[in-house]
This record gives sequence, C-alpha cells and structure tokens, in this order.
Amino acid sequence: MKKPSEPEVAPLALLADINAELVGARNSRAGLQRALEILAQRRRVLQASVVLKDPDSDQLQIAASEGLTAEGQRATWAIGEGVTGRVVQTGRPVVIPQISQEPMFLHRTGRRKRSGRSDTSFLCVPIPGDRRAIGAFNVDLAFRKDRNYDQDLQLFRVVATMIGQAIRLKQMVEAERQRLLDENAHLKEELKERYDFSHIVGTSGPMRQVFEQIARVASTNTTVLIRGESGTGKELIAHAIHYSSARARKAFVKVSCAALPDSLIESELFGYERGAFTGATARKKGRFELADGGTLFLDEIGDVNLSTQVKLLRVLQEREFERLGGTAAIQANVRLVAATNTDLEKAIAAGTFREDLYYRLNVFTIFVPPLRERKTDILLLADHFLEKYAIEHGRNIKRISTPAIDMLMAYHWPGNVRELQNIIERAVLVCDAAVVHGHHLPPTLQTGEASGTVAGMSLSNAVAAYEKDLIQDALKTTRGNRVKAAVLLDSTERIISYKVKKYHIDCRRFRT
Repeated sequence: MKKPSEPEVAPLALLADINAELVGARNSRAGLQRALEILAQRRRVLQASVVLKDPDSDQLQIAASEGLTAEGQRATWAIGEGVTGRVVQTGRPVVIPQISQEPMFLHRTGRRKRSGRSDTSFLCVPIPGDRRAIGAFNVDLAFRKDRNYDQDLQLFRVVATMIGQAIRLKQMVEAERQRLLDENAHLKEELKERYDFSHIVGTSGPMRQVFEQIARVASTNTTVLIRGESGTGKELIAHAIHYSSARARKAFVKVSCAALPDSLIESELFGYERGAFTGATARKKGRFELADGGTLFLDEIGDVNLSTQVKLLRVLQEREFERLGGTAAIQANVRLVAATNTDLEKAIAAGTFREDLYYRLNVFTIFVPPLRERKTDILLLADHFLEKYAIEHGRNIKRISTPAIDMLMAYHWPGNVRELQNIIERAVLVCDAAVVHGHHLPPTLQTGEASGTVAGMSLSNAVAAYEKDLIQDALKTTRGNRVKAAVLLDSTERIISYKVKKYHIDCRRFRT
C-alpha cells in the first residue's frame, strides 16, 4: 500500500474538533475562524474562506478566512459570478486540480497573490441552507498528482454542512433572543398602556382628586400609602403609579401580606441563605431583590406581624437588609408602595402596628373612595365591564336597560368596584338578549334588604313592574317619543300614554 506523502489527521477526530468549535463559540464569526485555523494546522490547508450571502444586497462576502491577504478578505462576488458565485447559484461543488491551468483564475485580481504559488488545487463546496445554498466554502490545497480529490471533497462537504448547521442554529438562537426582547418590550408597553392612570374609569370629584395625586407622586421615588376599602382598586392605582414613573421599565413586584403566614413572610420579602432553616437547600432572592430598580407593592400591609414590621422599618430608613441566615448587607434600590384597608390608627392604639413604621409609610397617602361615594361613576364602570365581558364571552350585548341602571344606582355596593365587576360579568353570562334587564342582575340587587325596594310583591305588582320596565326601556330608545315607543312595543300611542300616566313615568327624562 502506498504511503501518503503528508501526515493526515483521522477525519472523525478532525470533524469532532471542528464541530466543537462551531457549536461552542460565542458567535458565528469566532467559531468559523477557529474551524479554519484547525484545517490549516491539521489538514495543511493553504487558504480557506467561508463566503456567505448578504441578506440585504445578495452579494457574496467573506465571513471568515485563513491565509488571505487584507485585499483578498474584501473580495465580493455576485450570485453566478466566477466559480464561487456559480457554486452558490447551482448548489454543486467544483474541484480545480490546478489553478494555473484555469483561465478564470488567471484573470481574478489578487487570487494568485493570496495563494503565493501557481500549482495550487482549489475546491469550492456549497454551504447548504434550508432550501438553497447560503454561501460557499473555499479551500486551497498544495497541488499533487496523486491527491485523492474525491476523498478531500467528501471531507470538505461534511465541513460545509456543519458550517451551515452552525450558522442556522446561531441565526435561530439570535432570532429567538430578538423575538423575546421584542415581546418583552411589547408586553411592557402594553402593561404601561393598560395601567396608565388616564385609563382608570371615573369622572367623579373624588376620583379626579385621586388622579391628581397619582400624577403628582408618580414621577418621584416617594413611598406611597394607598388606603381604602376592599375592592376599590388599590392595586390598580399602584400599577398606575409604577407605569407612570421612571421605573416603568423595571419590575413591578407584588406581595399579598395577608395571604402569607407569619412564618414565611420574612423569607419571601428578604430571601434566605442556604441552610438558614430546615429545607433551605439553596439561596433564594427575596421580593426586595427581585424588585431592584423597580417598585415593590405590599398589599394589605396592615396584616404584617410586628417582627417583620421592624425589618421593614430598617429597609425604609437605611435602604438595606440581610437575607435570613446571612450577614451581608444588601442595598435596596426599591420604591415602596403599600396598601391597606385596615384602620392603621386603631391598629396603633391596639398595639398591632408600629407607630414609627406608620410614619415612615405615611409620606404620601392616597385615599381611594368607596363606590357608594362616587355614584356618578357606576354607570361608566358598568358600561366598561359590559363591553369587556361581552367581548370576552362572545356575547352580542349592547347596553343596560334603564330599570337595571336604576337598580345599580340604588345599591350600596359593600364590595365596591370588584363587586360591580362580578355582577356585570354574571349578567353577561345569563343574558340571552341584546340588553341587560333587571332580572339578569343577582337577587341581592332585587330584594328590599339590599336595595331598599319592597320585599314582598304580588303577581299583579310583579307584572306591573315588568311592564313599567319595558315601557321605560322603549322610551329611552326613542328618546321619550311615545309614538315610536308604541311601535317598538307593538302597541298604540293611547295605551302607552295611559301606562305612562299610570306608572308616573316622566318622559322628559329620556329626551336628553
């Protein structure tokens, strides 16, 4: 058997090393460069280059090279131009045993200068993409009459395939990274728009005062205490403060203090070190660390135990804390927004809330009015929720009838906006028409105990009440026009006028 004239590295070991460089490199260019260096060192490649298609211009440009001059590295080709351009265009490899015998190379500026010799073999292999070649892999070898070009071509085709896979993988990873960045930015913009305080529903005097307070405090780093009954929308206001501030691009972290037991709240807020207690098998960051640079919202802060209140006081005073089981002080670049429905003054008197913490929290207080004190907002909120849930549940519901509105306005709303939201969603689910009527509302709004209406009602009175509802709804549609209302109800003007007088309906009310 004829002994080879030059030492050859086992192809499998060579390919394994090249693949490791292509996959493990920090970027595509670095991996390609290292792969070409391995070929030059261990396969005696004189020159090598990876030529890729520019997605913007469709020009072929050198992405990585080994052994080329600076002038050669700037070479470009059009698709179909020269050997390289034709290989990319056709997707078929080309082998030229002697460059000096190929006229195309004699007329290519700088080619002979790059190789440094005339007796050189040239192999050009397409780099496969998803459907067509995305570039070419060029290799210069020393010319030998006994060289096995089929074997060399097979090796370099495998290398070209590996290059193509590595490039596509890097492109997919980069595309996914960019997609996640774009999605993250989009979600943040969506949240910012969703929680913009200008989108909070309400035009009443008390709510206008709340809007003014939000606008005044949002641009600062001041600690905010939001007070109000359960269901008034304190969390929504906390979101509005965050997304209207300079911290809007950072995290908004919420902690429901009432939902966490006393034994867990400190570890959730401040985190813990490994071994701090049984089951602490690894270090965990607390909510203060997760909210670094952003806003931490402590909901129902009035339910925090006294030992945790001491640590909260230190964070507010010193702007630092330690994890459970740790000794290193951690800086807290966090804006604190707290909310409570507890009467903190009574809690201080009872000894369940620290007075010094109260003064630290009570820097800027926003009182959220209960729904019963902002009656003019009930209809706006009801229409808002009706539209929202009609879309969400795929219902074609257009409006709320006048009698149903009267029932909403007469109710005292102990559950505030949250209760109104749930009632409207229920009405949307049970409504089988385009209008929400009084009988679609829950019994709590229809009984004397809840709404101040008559508790017991005979059949004749119930029929009369329903008849009155229908007439009022028709008059609202026709803006008080009795003739048109009679047409809608398939009745006569005389009958409608009689019923209007009987039920003491003021038609002028519907004309504006």
